Amino acid sequence: MPLLTIRLPQDATLAAALQALGLSVRDIDTEFGLVALDPAQHLYALRVTDAAAARLTVADDAGIGLFADPRIETSEDPNHPA
Repeated sequence: MPLLTIRLPQDATLAAALQALGLSVRDIDTEFGLVALDPAQHLYALRVTDAAAARLTVADDAGIGLFADPRIETSEDPNHPA
């Protein structure tokens, strides 16, 4: 799931973020939720589905950014040094 950053009013809620983006709870990772990255700068993050990311118009002036959020897993290779 892509990671989306957005500028929202201070103390924003998940419901406010969904409304601002025109998304539903089916479009996001509800376990990740809305994460305050820098509340002083009004910067928040949430993970969205690929379909939701494709629907969003990404523009710097809108304060929205999409980033890859690759899965990080442990190595199962016993010959790989930890």
